[in-house]
Amino acid sequence: MNNDTLPKQAVLIVNAMSRSGGDVFEEAKRLLEESGIELLAAHAITEPEKMQPTVVDALEAKAPMIIVGGGDGSLSKTIDDFLGHDTVFALLPLGTANSFSKTLGIGTDLKAAVETIATGRKLRIDLGAVDGDYFANAAAMGLSPMIAETVPHNLKRTLGILGYMIWAIRVAFNFRPFRLRITEGGKVHKIWATEVRIANGTHHGGVELVESADLQSGEIVVQAVTGKSLLHLGWSWFATLFKLRSRNQTVTEYRGRELRIEARPKQKVSIDGELSAETPVTVTVARAAVWVAAPRAVQTAAG
Repeated sequence: MNNDTLPKQAVLIVNAMSRSGGDVFEEAKRLLEESGIELLAAHAITEPEKMQPTVVDALEAKAPMIIVGGGDGSLSKTIDDFLGHDTVFALLPLGTANSFSKTLGIGTDLKAAVETIATGRKLRIDLGAVDGDYFANAAAMGLSPMIAETVPHNLKRTLGILGYMIWAIRVAFNFRPFRLRITEGGKVHKIWATEVRIANGTHHGGVELVESADLQSGEIVVQAVTGKSLLHLGWSWFATLFKLRSRNQTVTEYRGRELRIEARPKQKVSIDGELSAETPVTVTVARAAVWVAAPRAVQTAAG
């Protein structure tokens, strides 16, 4: 047996309140069992605050693998607890953006995710942390937290990423640029910014925004969209989405194992899509922190 072979026994925990979680729970169970995964237990969670305790119970029972079904918010609420455990974290992408699933090369298809769990590989990845709050994929400052804080749940659930885009246009009128100060390795950088992406993974908001991020690099990338113009921010998103050569000219990147981030005025920070902090914050990396289930055939930023 290869050292990277995934377990065949798992606990399934699905956030039934995620965009499609409630609709596909039974299908997910069936597909997993048909693919040869023995489900030691299966939970459809209808109260989001019970996600984390259910995961903790499965970890304490030493489940070989825990399959979390939900969006990036479900991931953010549960990934911290895997530190210090050999249990494999596996993901069913059932949310709106599914950024971490895309970073791993799984995509957004349920059957592809099940195939990854059944035939993929065990991969050791880094986690980022904002003031000790761990995240797998990305944190953000600027327009993204404003959207996360105010977007109506029904709009997000019904229209997905399109709903985010519609709401982004609405909240943009109330947004203002901010003065950013980043301290790394004794060096201080000061710039104006409209958005900051704190990236462990490549995707944010369902889009590949930070191509230089790597889940096994031992470093966090802080990418700032520079300037004071929201039109410039819009152009940065457009250029990145369509892989235009000019996309790198719209951002400035800093990387390291520990960075201090300050802003004037203070900025809220969303972690994997959930509001969790406010500047000033210290961003760190936990090297090779957890095991995850990743595709075997697809080469991703994770290696």
